[in-house]
Amino acid sequence: MLDEKFGILEEQDAADSNTYTLGRIGKHHVVIACLPGGQYGTTSATTVANNMVRTFSKSLRIGLMVGIGGGVPFAAHDIRLGDIVISYPQGTCGEVIQYDMGKVIAGGEFERTGSLNSPPRALLTVVGTMRAARVIDTQDIVKA
Repeated sequence: MLDEKFGILEEQDAADSNTYTLGRIGKHHVVIACLPGGQYGTTSATTVANNMVRTFSKSLRIGLMVGIGGGVPFAAHDIRLGDIVISYPQGTCGEVIQYDMGKVIAGGEFERTGSLNSPPRALLTVVGTMRAARVIDTQDIVKA
């Protein structure tokens, strides 16, 4: 995944139990941390993210949480295991729903009981650019 590997972070705060892999993807310097072996869920993910933010507080610009989606609420979208899903807010909702922020009510309808924050503006701009490029490419194909 990394274009260039810099190795692991050798010195960090004693309270930070994460192991970090440092590297570069394109022109972006990245740091990768994983959940501890056998420990899953929002609590472990929160601990890893909080430690990373503390350790890299002066240099971290954007954080991406990568995980496995548990379900897709729209039959119209063909989303499969391994696909990348990016939250793109519509109205007051970020569109990616944490598993414990909703419930199925009478009639099988899904009711949201909470929401996550929207992605950072910089990422939303990139998504907009990707969408525009897709439209332009589609129009070029139709014209050809």
